[in-house]
Amino acid sequence: MKHCFLILSVLLISLSLQAQENLPFGERREIVSPEIHPDNSVTFRLLAPNANSVEVTGDFLTQGRLPLTKDANGIWSCTTGPLPSELYTYSYVVDGLSMNDPNNVYYRRDVASTLNIFLIANGQADLYKVNKVPHGTIAKRWYTSPKNKMDRRITIYTPPGYEKSDANYPVLYLLHGMGGDEEAWMTLGRASQILDNLIAAGKAEPMIVVMPNGNVVQEAAPGESSLGFYKPQFQLPHSMDGTYEESFHEIIEFVDDNYRTIANKSRRAIAGLSMGGFHALHISRFYPNTFDYIGLFSAAINPNQSAQSHVYNNIEGTLLNQRNNGYKLYWIAIGKEDFLYQANEEFRKRLDLIDFTYLYRESDGGHIWRNWRIYLSEFVPMLFK
Repeated sequence: MKHCFLILSVLLISLSLQAQENLPFGERREIVSPEIHPDNSVTFRLLAPNANSVEVTGDFLTQGRLPLTKDANGIWSCTTGPLPSELYTYSYVVDGLSMNDPNNVYYRRDVASTLNIFLIANGQADLYKVNKVPHGTIAKRWYTSPKNKMDRRITIYTPPGYEKSDANYPVLYLLHGMGGDEEAWMTLGRASQILDNLIAAGKAEPMIVVMPNGNVVQEAAPGESSLGFYKPQFQLPHSMDGTYEESFHEIIEFVDDNYRTIANKSRRAIAGLSMGGFHALHISRFYPNTFDYIGLFSAAINPNQSAQSHVYNNIEGTLLNQRNNGYKLYWIAIGKEDFLYQANEEFRKRLDLIDFTYLYRESDGGHIWRNWRIYLSEFVPMLFK
């Protein structure tokens, strides 16, 4: 038996060495992609000797795709000009087929797509890096939702030193957009890195950040629930029909019962992007005297006409109540090219008519994570002052 095992082992090693010897030179060399140069230009490389065309696409481009050129070893490459400091996503298009970069293990899922990432430092993106500063703790917790008749998962950030302290902390409820889930702000939004770095710099108060799943038909993010592995969907039932707003008190109660919070309006904030901005708008007016800080990032504004929930009744009246109850910050931010720009402009006019005070932030760009990371990094330092 031992003799047979030895022969089999030698045979496998021999086949492995032979396979490596038969690899073309281009496949045996290490390929670095993406390579970030000192001037912040980036070189992309892909081994595809039989391909007819290779292009790279990503949010570092203002439009279109960038073609790659093939060398004698079958390696395609191209180099960009210097890029501003940012966290970027990209993918290749090989003979019309989209694919990830096999030489880059770093990627993020956005709904049903996976995209590679790279980071250009020495600027805004330094907030998105894991730097040598004290770090908070990320917990994936489950809470019971009687309203939705299921247990549901939630992501909670506690600030550096929380475990060794007996202090109570303010809370930011941070909501994702359509197609996202309780992981979106962590993976795409770099929330924990932003919080760690701002707190370490003394620019933000130490706080608990709660990132729920806004899709009430989901127990948890795709692949993290009893449903197993399935293809994520962009638009899910009951996400904007009032169900989430009605059940949101369950999340607040869970957090106040399980964490050392300062459970009052002056130490509680809510913010969200797109669909999450819609939820932040309507939750904050539906639950009076609950939030003193509200952030709408590229927010959807108006309920669908088919939504019959009482949550969306008397919007003007509840906004007036919210104004009269008092609040410390109502912050609206949106990109000039965002498809929700006009809806936000009309909403601001409605607020102006009732003397509802707000701060407004307008940026370049559209409905993109680049803007939402910036908005979070600007919103957080204004909280709990």
